[in-house]
Amino acid sequence: MKIAKATRKYEAWLSKYCGIVEDDLLLKHQRMAENLFYFLRATFYRWMELWEETCPELAGAPNLLAVGDLHVENFGTWRDIEGRLVWGINDFDEVYPMPYTVDLVRLAVSAHLAAGAGHLAIKPGHACGAILEGYRGGLAAGGDPFILEHKHDWLRSLATNELRNPVHFWEKMDKLARPKGPVPRSALKALARMMPEQGLMLDIRHRVAGLGSLGRARYVALANWRGGRVAREAKALAPSAIVWAKGGKGSKRIFYQKILRSSVRCLDPFVELKGRWIVRRLAPHCSRVELTSLPKERDEIKLLHAMGWETANVHLGSPRCIKAVRRNLDGLPANWLHAAAQQMMKATLSDWEKWKEAVHKTMG
Repeated sequence: MKIAKATRKYEAWLSKYCGIVEDDLLLKHQRMAENLFYFLRATFYRWMELWEETCPELAGAPNLLAVGDLHVENFGTWRDIEGRLVWGINDFDEVYPMPYTVDLVRLAVSAHLAAGAGHLAIKPGHACGAILEGYRGGLAAGGDPFILEHKHDWLRSLATNELRNPVHFWEKMDKLARPKGPVPRSALKALARMMPEQGLMLDIRHRVAGLGSLGRARYVALANWRGGRVAREAKALAPSAIVWAKGGKGSKRIFYQKILRSSVRCLDPFVELKGRWIVRRLAPHCSRVELTSLPKERDEIKLLHAMGWETANVHLGSPRCIKAVRRNLDGLPANWLHAAAQQMMKATLSDWEKWKEAVHKTMG
């Protein structure tokens, strides 16, 4: 199936499960044509369609509850129940039981592409080595969350840089447009329930964010509370794109809350699944960390090692699978991750070239 046809079929399937914002979907299509990194982030559904034929030697690896749509910009910070700043994987829209290798290869491909776009200064082979070393270390240690209080000073400095200044954050919130149509009652109810106090006057906005989820209904509630401002976001969820890639077979269950609870993590108490909405707190340091916001002076190896370790933190949420994962990992060739990343990059690049042609024809 060609990428344009696959995209139409996937989006038609997706619309059966959640509200779609057509203008946002059109923007997603345009951004997919802008660069290969954007295209990768926006097309997990296609990744899973290509996975078994492109990496057959890895498709039979042990299954566990994995992120799926993992990439170098799917990491951020939040505050745990003790108010501590925590760093880790930020989005679990596509979580599903799948080969553990999917997360590692996708993370490695995204690092390759980010380096190619000038966002990471690292050689592909070194990136793969750092990710794998971090992943192995995390599994061996039984996991360890990234609490940015007494440890990980280097990571705290990356996550709390000037570009994440509260003034800038609230300016961005104020610029959000208001919804063009009625907001679903279920979304309003979910947003209200996640506020720090009931009965607050909510200012509802429409938010355009992300790439994989761009096109899904996404609302932000702004409010004033006890001398300051607060924000909550509700994003429409659907079953993982893996279900679509398998022809509709498999569980339609949304595993978002399960992976949050089972992984080796310090939870954000303001992230919860409410029906078909994932609701989270938005704040200056409770958001995704974009590569373009990071300081120029940073240790790329250390950052990718941490991303590999955090992937292990999540995979350890499936404890019964870890012994099989470690045995499988030990049996793979030394350069397996780099080789698989190259294969998936080639397939993704081919799709991207075809997608650009299709978009250019559509735009005349």
